[in-house]
Amino acid sequence: MSDSGDAQPPAGERGELAELRQRVSALESAGPPREARHHPFRSLGSVLLILFAALLSLLSVVAVWANSIVQDTDRYVATVGPLASDPDVQQAVTNRVTDAVLAQVDVHALVKQLTDAAAQKGVPPRLAKLLGNLDGPIENGLKQVVSGSVERVVTSSAFKTVWVNANRRAHATLDKALTGQADGAVKLENNQVVIDLGPIVADVKTRLVDAGFAPAAKIPAVHTNFVVFASKDIGKIRTYVRVLELLGGWLPVIALLIAAAGVYVAVNRRHALIGAALAVFVAMLVLGIGLTVGRDVYLNHLPPGASQAAAGSVYDALVKFLRAGVRALAAVALFTAAGAFLAGPSRIAVMTRTGCRRSIGALRDVTTSAGLPLGAVGRFVHRFKRWIGVLILVVAAIVLFTWTYPTTAVVVWTAVITLVAFAIREFLDYDGSTSPAGSRNGAAAAH
Repeated sequence: MSDSGDAQPPAGERGELAELRQRVSALESAGPPREARHHPFRSLGSVLLILFAALLSLLSVVAVWANSIVQDTDRYVATVGPLASDPDVQQAVTNRVTDAVLAQVDVHALVKQLTDAAAQKGVPPRLAKLLGNLDGPIENGLKQVVSGSVERVVTSSAFKTVWVNANRRAHATLDKALTGQADGAVKLENNQVVIDLGPIVADVKTRLVDAGFAPAAKIPAVHTNFVVFASKDIGKIRTYVRVLELLGGWLPVIALLIAAAGVYVAVNRRHALIGAALAVFVAMLVLGIGLTVGRDVYLNHLPPGASQAAAGSVYDALVKFLRAGVRALAAVALFTAAGAFLAGPSRIAVMTRTGCRRSIGALRDVTTSAGLPLGAVGRFVHRFKRWIGVLILVVAAIVLFTWTYPTTAVVVWTAVITLVAFAIREFLDYDGSTSPAGSRNGAAAAH
């Protein structure tokens, strides 16, 4: 019991009271509060730096994506590989190869051979004349036969293997394709990035011959192209992609340093951190909307005869990982803004921190009462609590910044693990000055 006859408060509350007394004493010793000084130039500089960092963050996501597409073969294959199973792309490839094969078959010559053979066998002239009018039906039937053969090739698992392997081999020349200096399987022609479908035509030719269509044996080696990307502005696009490729490794670091500078020069750094995080979030929102609008613009400017469905599938595949990067960075920005807000003096933030601290403290008291000794570990955490928190945040930042291609799931799990680490730190924060058993004995004595 205390001198006044009241029971001593628990250890957790005593620690909070001691901390409050220290803060009150520091405020009183500091004298009356001075009027807030205005720093217009610092505030303006901070705002400009933060806005510039948000713009660079937008370019950083695009730069990392462009760099990965050009330099990372596995990333490129993971991007275009699923297109082999896309129905719209399969239909576009089927139509393109079918047209290429039929262009090498002279239907008129086939009909002439048929009428000549009928005349040699003594077929009546009237019947021979009817045979001469079969160009259209024969061409339609031949188109169905060829299209069916092509479709079986394109929808088979073998085509998926050929598609992936061809793109893996072709990736070596993709960099040249984007700079307009390519040759081989991937090249730049008429403002188009194309892939040669010649091997597929050869496979269809073999299947037609095996099926008994002898004229297919006369089909020469055909090189027909499947358009991966087409735009009249491809020259500008390849220049931008090349620049972003060169900056891909440095732009994120530059953006982070500029954002840190903007927060550092601000008068209220916590508010500046919240503003920087929200600015980055808005930048990612703008980029996401831009990708959606850009899809419609791209499809509206396709060359005549191009398949919009297939082009849309290709566009979605190419920007798939870019969208993932946008969502991941937006999640990081939101978590950062939320963390900076909850660290502030607002009523909601204080209530949240106090509620979490008391809940964890109650769990710690129950656990130590059950016989779990915190001992030296608790005293160590209590002494270096602030530095342990800094270390947790630094490790989380390193994980996110060094992760090759972080996704939204990676960001969320990193945030969850960070919160768990802070909860463990709070649980282990015990100076050992008063044991729970002692608190209960004091309460019993009071009664």
